[in-house]
Amino acid sequence: MISSSSMSLFGLLCGLIVLLMRPFPSRASDPDPLQDVCIADLNATISINGFPCKPASNVTSDDFFTDFSKDPTTFDVFKRAVTFGDVFGFPAVNTQGVALFRIDLDVGGINPPHTHPRGTEAGIVTRGTVLVGLVTTNNTFFSKVLTPGKVFLIPRALVHFQLNVGNEPATFIPIFNAQNPGVSDSIGTLFDTTPPVPNEVLTKSFRVGDDVINTIRAARAQSSWINILDGRSTSFMSHN
Repeated sequence: MISSSSMSLFGLLCGLIVLLMRPFPSRASDPDPLQDVCIADLNATISINGFPCKPASNVTSDDFFTDFSKDPTTFDVFKRAVTFGDVFGFPAVNTQGVALFRIDLDVGGINPPHTHPRGTEAGIVTRGTVLVGLVTTNNTFFSKVLTPGKVFLIPRALVHFQLNVGNEPATFIPIFNAQNPGVSDSIGTLFDTTPPVPNEVLTKSFRVGDDVINTIRAARAQSSWINILDGRSTSFMSHN
């Protein structure tokens, strides 16, 4: 039997999906679809508004379903694991203006400060205890500790993070109103660029010496940070 708590979490998740998919053209992150189904052909050349559609004759029932039930077997340097439900991990969302993920944080794990330039994020905690924080453009910090069944909202492009503050692994499901919301790592945009941002810019901006900047660069290089939404790495994904 399905427990009442599981049904409540499922109901909240469905509500979030419906909310983010409501047709508000003036607020929509992605353009409206022009057909019922456009399963992404990930092997084709990407177009400006998504991937070309897989031929209708090749579409099967399995294309419309994915699996978020499996716990991760590995975590990255931030004690985080990501299961992808955007257009790259769940091609059915192509042209539908929605994406979702499963984020697992081991004890002490963090989803570091970042932004999503192309999507608003709503999420539900399904396991553990998670501190969710966000910063507005006037540098006001908002945060709250969430437990299973609690929901959060991150407005588009605002800096935010999630931190496991409990004594057990934590899981949350973020949902976006964009098939590819993108991510901009707040630290990576300064320290992980190619070519590098000049040290002079960083030392003058942070009012520190070259030694501090070089120490941060070295630490970032050792962490092997990879953009989890715009650049794919199996080390950030749950194994299927």
